[in-house]
Amino acid sequence: MPYYVYMIACEDGGFYTGCTKNVDLRFRLHMTGSGARYTRMHKPKKLVYVEEVESRSDAMKREKVLKRLSHSQKAKLAKSALRHCQRAQKGKSVSQR
Repeated sequence: MPYYVYMIACEDGGFYTGCTKNVDLRFRLHMTGSGARYTRMHKPKKLVYVEEVESRSDAMKREKVLKRLSHSQKAKLAKSALRHCQRAQKGKSVSQR
């Protein structure tokens, strides 16, 4: 079963990075204040990055790498993920949307 590494942009400009089996559920938990201490103190704004990996071990390793990135590197990663999603949406036909 795949795991996911994700980043959330917070209202104060920071980023929260985590890993989970279910990104939608985990994001909802963060939004309601039940996700993590960090996101209770730094209100989450939106999900900005998701990466699928094969195992929990891989997810934890990748999470550790992402947490070590500088703020500007995290912002660039989030921006590139957004551009990728926008390109993917443009490639879909109207019936696929």
